[in-house]
Amino acid sequence: MLTRRRFLIAAAASAALPAIARAQTVPVPAPPSARAPVSIEVEARPIPSFDTRDRTHLRFGSLQYRSGLVLTSKYRDFGGISGLRLDAKGEGFIAISDKGNWFTGKIVYSGSAMVGLADVEAAPMLGADGRPIAARGWYDTESIAVDGPLVYIGIERVHQILKFGFGRDGVRAKGEVVPTPPGMRKLPSNGGLEALVVMRKGFPLAGTLVAISERGLDANGNIIAWLIGGKAPAQFSVRRTGDYDISDAVQLPSGDLLILERKFSLLGGAGVRIRRIALGTIAPGATVDGPTIFEADLGYEIDNFEGIDAHVTPEGDTVLTLISDDNFSMLQRTLLMQFTLVE
Repeated sequence: MLTRRRFLIAAAASAALPAIARAQTVPVPAPPSARAPVSIEVEARPIPSFDTRDRTHLRFGSLQYRSGLVLTSKYRDFGGISGLRLDAKGEGFIAISDKGNWFTGKIVYSGSAMVGLADVEAAPMLGADGRPIAARGWYDTESIAVDGPLVYIGIERVHQILKFGFGRDGVRAKGEVVPTPPGMRKLPSNGGLEALVVMRKGFPLAGTLVAISERGLDANGNIIAWLIGGKAPAQFSVRRTGDYDISDAVQLPSGDLLILERKFSLLGGAGVRIRRIALGTIAPGATVDGPTIFEADLGYEIDNFEGIDAHVTPEGDTVLTLISDDNFSMLQRTLLMQFTLVE
């Protein structure tokens, strides 16, 4: 019998395959007709409880479960979602997939609970030449940051960052290459940029693009990150513990950084973790660390979580939204989940 635990362990093994195996998902160059956005239907099945054993269990570390959805679509390129950014209301979203595609739309709520997605469109990301970036092999888009009308996208394997005038042109915007530090080119092929955050105005490092690798390690075995732009472009590190790799990050309204992490192994199974990094500790040459505010294993409704964002409700609650990358695998799911951050 294929239990859920064995099911997810198999999924973990699939997601942990070496780079050469995962590279088989490279799409063929998109035809010119594919450049226009297309409307797609996304079905949403509610997840009544994060704890698979106890529906009354709502508090998990510093997070309280609000709602969750399993997302599916008949659209062949739906899935592989590795980054998500929401508007200030937590409704409109921009998501990116491993195949160099945009997904945009709105989250539909009933009260505080998510119940579905609406107005979803899909489109390929375009390069400066107006062609889909996947046509040149730049397909493994893993990280996203929004700075007003600008959207930054990090591309794994080629270790590039593109800047899009999204506020003006939406998904038809053409990506311009952002100059990056020379050391970024030395990242592992399948361990490149997984998190991008533009630091908020009114705080130290305002306007700086923070770029964090998945598993690029410094001489001490910690994860390499960069401060790009701003007054002092530099490198820093995030302490690596518990065999976790970084999959995304978001800056809270308070200024602190939340780092989303995940791990997969045949012996240890799968896990997800969130650490809180004090803003004041982020500086050139620093090695930052912070307390774990959330951690879950296969006893909970987890999958390959690769995206995190935060918004504040009219009631003043800080809501964290997580999304998982199903790696276009039958053994994995696209989960969209929300938690209230309990300060």
